[in-house]
Amino acid sequence: MTAQSPSSSAAKFDPTRAGEYLTQSRVALAGYDACHDLSACMLATAIGSGTSARVLVIGAGGGAQEILAAAPLEPGWRFTAVDPSQPMMDIAVAALRQRDLLQRTEIHLGYVDDLPGDAQFDAATLIGVLHHLPGDSAKLDMLRSIAARLKPGAPLILAGNRYAYAEHPVLLAAWGERWRMQGATSDEVQAKLGKILQGADPPKSESAVAGMLAQTGFGEPVWFFSSLFWGACMAQRTDGNVATG
Repeated sequence: MTAQSPSSSAAKFDPTRAGEYLTQSRVALAGYDACHDLSACMLATAIGSGTSARVLVIGAGGGAQEILAAAPLEPGWRFTAVDPSQPMMDIAVAALRQRDLLQRTEIHLGYVDDLPGDAQFDAATLIGVLHHLPGDSAKLDMLRSIAARLKPGAPLILAGNRYAYAEHPVLLAAWGERWRMQGATSDEVQAKLGKILQGADPPKSESAVAGMLAQTGFGEPVWFFSSLFWGACMAQRTDGNVATG
C-alpha cells in the first residue's frame, strides 16, 4: 500500500479496491505470504531473536500482514502501523483486533513525515509501497524519511516491484498468465496488463534500488526473495546523519 506519496496514490485505494486488496495481492504476487514470513525472519536475524524492538510498518493498511507474520515470532516487538488510506487501515485494524494484536500496535493514519523526527525505531518495513510513488524524487524522499527515524544499524525490509515492466516482456507475459491461471479471462488479463503498465512506477533495476538506498542512508541491500517483477531485500541504516524530507 501507499504510505507517503501524493494524495492520488493513496486515493487509488478506495473502499472497493481496499476490499479486494488481499485477494488481488495474492494473485499478483506469487509467494505473497512467503515474502512476509521471510521478511519477519530477516528482521529477527538482524535485530536478534527474543529482544524488545519498535518496528515501523509503512503501508500497513490492507491487512497488516507484516505485523501478523512478525508478532508471533517475536512477542517482545511492538509496532507502529502507518498508512494514509482510511479504508485500508480499517482492514488492518480489523485483522489486528482478530489476532489480539492491537495492544502491541500504535495506529497512525497518515504519513511517515507526520511522525516525530526524533523517533528512533529498531527496524522498519516498506513492502509494496515504493513502486506506487511516481518518480525518483518521491521514492528518495520516502527512504530519507524512514532513515531519519531509524537507529544506526537498524534494518529496513524493502519489497516491491523493482524492474521496468515494459523492458521485461517475458516477465510481463508470465504475470498475465498468472492471472489466467487464477481464472481471469483473456479480456481481464489484457486489462490487468494495461493497468500495471499505466498505474505504477517501479525502480528500473535492483542496482537502481541499491543506488537509492545508498543515497538515503542505507548500506548495501541483501536480496532474499524474488517473484517475477517483485523482489525483497534488507538494508541497514548507516551511521551518517539523514535530513528529514
